[in-house]
Amino acid sequence: MSHFKSPNFSERLGTAANAKKAALERFRVMSAADAPGVAERQAARQVAQAAREARDAERRANRLKAEALEAAAQAARETEQAAAQAARETERAEQAAQKIAQEREQATREIALAAERRAEILAKAAAKADQDIALQAEQKAARDARYAARKARK
Repeated sequence: MSHFKSPNFSERLGTAANAKKAALERFRVMSAADAPGVAERQAARQVAQAAREARDAERRANRLKAEALEAAAQAARETEQAAAQAARETERAEQAAQKIAQEREQATREIALAAERRAEILAKAAAKADQDIALQAEQKAARDARYAARKARK
């Protein structure tokens, strides 16, 4: 009867090391021998990588171009808004200047009108004063005449 001999630990380690060496040797043989498809696959990978890099560069350039266009449009909008604001402020200033000029003109007219009224009032007062003085003079003259007439009768 044959009996199964169980390998010990050192035999198992040796077998595993030999298997690793054989696998490494097969890989070296495959990579060392220029297989017909290896160079083609490597070239295809390089072409794909170059195409990927070109697309990335084009995307970056397009993104930078779009950002530059957006920045220019934003600057144009800001400039337009600033110009509109300046125009509104100029219009407000002109309106304020017109209002001040109108108010000044109105005040001048009112002052002139008030001066005319005062002059009229003063002229009327002067005329009344002259009339009063004339009346008083007439009354005095009449009184004096009556007094003189009384004296003459005595």
